Amino acid sequence: MVVRPPRFEPGSSAWQDDDCRQATAIEWDEYEKHLLKNHGRHTVVSMVTYAKQYSHCLQNMDLSEVRNLRDSLRPNVLKSLSALAKYTGCYQGFKDSMKQFGLTWGGRSSDDIVIDRITKVQNPDEVFSWIKEVKAKRPDLQEFMDFIAVTGLRLDEAFQSYKMIISLARKGKLEEYYNEKTQTLEHYKFKETFIRKSKKAFISFVPRELIQRIQENEPFKSKCGIQKRVVTSGLKLRFSDVREAHASFMTKHLKQPEIDFVHGRVASNVFMRNYFNPALISDLEARAMQGIQEIQEKVKA
Repeated sequence: MVVRPPRFEPGSSAWQDDDCRQATAIEWDEYEKHLLKNHGRHTVVSMVTYAKQYSHCLQNMDLSEVRNLRDSLRPNVLKSLSALAKYTGCYQGFKDSMKQFGLTWGGRSSDDIVIDRITKVQNPDEVFSWIKEVKAKRPDLQEFMDFIAVTGLRLDEAFQSYKMIISLARKGKLEEYYNEKTQTLEHYKFKETFIRKSKKAFISFVPRELIQRIQENEPFKSKCGIQKRVVTSGLKLRFSDVREAHASFMTKHLKQPEIDFVHGRVASNVFMRNYFNPALISDLEARAMQGIQEIQEKVKA
């Protein structure tokens, strides 16, 4: 793909479409640095990969190839091309092209997604049983599996948090992250790691005894390393199911706004954005810990 040297800051929607189709080759390393300002590294790798693969569609403003992609892949490609279009200055042309080819940001309909979720897991206990299987086959993952079970964090968030607990504990600075009084990990203090553009984590309730066990372990080198240990044990990867099971199970103890907050979905509506304050809910910790204790019983090896 070729672009002319920018006339404004990258991302300006005021650039004209022709700027997107002429002159020097795009510097992918610089583009990657640009994306890293607002996205995690894993997300950026995916965005750059899709951008390189489908940049010719943006160059020619022909999205017919993207339109024919499977429903689960198309939204990711569109978002990657959208970011590239903003960077190169042809975002308006990209939006017009989306309309021309009848494309929308969504993939599958929300109805289909709900149906998939219903049919995917018939019994929520099967997810907790999977955690027990992993712990039995990989004793080195016991604390991590307990951790992801009680927090409902995404795998990448759980990996970063687990590593940070160990690192700060060794430096004698764990109190900068873990509030022992409220038994919460305060992710919001580390915005670059946990407060990302589309995926966020603000706090997690974690029992003191689990924090103690974690800080005595060695950190994992990568998220992929954790996944590899599970796969080489002959088990499927079901980390996303754990997050879903956590949210569903905690409805016994927490209200929906409280679960949304714990799962980092505070910007989903006006109430969550402007009025919800967990500090004003005096029994939130007690109810969250009650649910966590029940989960711990279900995943006990």
